[in-house]
Amino acid sequence: MADTLAATEPRLRAGRLDAGALAANFSDAHPPLSAGQALVEAARCYYCHDAPCIEACPTAIDIPAFIARIADGNLRGSAETILSANIFGAACARVCPTEILCERACVRTAQEHAPVRIGALQRHATDALMRTGVHPFARAPETGRHVAVVGGGPAGIACAHRLAMLGHGVTVYEARPRAGGLNEHGVAAYKLPGDFAQDELDFILRIGGITILHDRRLGRDIGLDALRRTHDAVFLGLGHNAVRSLALSPEPLAGVQDAVAFIEDLRQAADKSTVAVGDRVVVVGGGNTAIDAAMQASRLGARAVTIAYRGAPELMSATRFEQDWARTSGIRIRAWSNPRALHGAAGQVTAIEFDGGGPGQGHGPDIEPADMVLIAVGQRFDGGLFGAGPSAVPAMAAGRILVDAGQATSLPGVYAGGDCTAGADLTVQAVQDGKVAALSIDAMLRAASA
Repeated sequence: MADTLAATEPRLRAGRLDAGALAANFSDAHPPLSAGQALVEAARCYYCHDAPCIEACPTAIDIPAFIARIADGNLRGSAETILSANIFGAACARVCPTEILCERACVRTAQEHAPVRIGALQRHATDALMRTGVHPFARAPETGRHVAVVGGGPAGIACAHRLAMLGHGVTVYEARPRAGGLNEHGVAAYKLPGDFAQDELDFILRIGGITILHDRRLGRDIGLDALRRTHDAVFLGLGHNAVRSLALSPEPLAGVQDAVAFIEDLRQAADKSTVAVGDRVVVVGGGNTAIDAAMQASRLGARAVTIAYRGAPELMSATRFEQDWARTSGIRIRAWSNPRALHGAAGQVTAIEFDGGGPGQGHGPDIEPADMVLIAVGQRFDGGLFGAGPSAVPAMAAGRILVDAGQATSLPGVYAGGDCTAGADLTVQAVQDGKVAALSIDAMLRAASA
């Protein structure tokens, strides 16, 4: 019956599931700890002196200290410990790959193969503070200096927040109608459900001294040279501003979409039943974006979802946790599947063809039926938005903005961080870059005033 329906119904359609099923599928994927559970989990921490979990955290949160405060019932103090190092501590508690960072380093992991649930405890404390609506930090006296931050994602907002704490004025130039970067536009809806990303952003902005101007795109509405003339310093938190594509068909085919755009459309949809999805979906790629796209296609009602990765399964950049989560959710992962061509009929994709030759897979072409193909082969930074001329373009390396240890670029007074620079493409790393850049900018401005 399912195959008959697939042949007669539109291949791409919205409303495959009813409102109740969609609400359940896109609710919070990891329910929070109760107060009792948090106390039990906090008691498992050894409160190590030279804690390896701190070393494993890109923002160097004092993890034993914040857990100890939870154990003492001091949730506000715990949250302040977290947020003083990572102002996006609430989001990172939900989206950070803790299984390869702090929790992998936890001493309990080696002893019991069950680390302290650091991410869940971090969420417990930060959520409690956010519910009060009280911002925990105050601004220093005004310095009279003003900094431009280009990009309202985690790197840019973390930089803006620390600069505001230090007494500087900040204007954030954001290309989209809503700030938040990947937290708002690119993270699976079940990881940061509802309006959490905007609620956290509003909480952060309560520090004061930060103005966000939306629909201001670098290279279109604003230029780097102009920002350098009108501000005392500039921070570039541009993220990934382009995606890699695959030329697999001589003509556009309905049902073929960039996975990042698919995720964004879903996140921004007020009613998820309006988002179209295929019956048979193939996601091309091996990273966490591929996992997020596949999982969300399934949760929208796709009957069969496959992730196709070109190489060996152990080389997939998606974390083992994400891969296992996908498999237990009914997602099929096929390795050694290098895409060769798309097939279609009447302008609609019908199948994707892969090269053969992988271990145990023969040597002929392999065709997978599909009425939706999502491309998740990576994002990149396009430096073309800077324009021309050496005075307007910071030095680049391997397609990213080159920065020093203080996040300074080759242009005086211009700093950068996050995915537009080299390093790990993680929210927590972007936050650290923004924080480090803010401290460098502050030191530069104070030295200039001395």
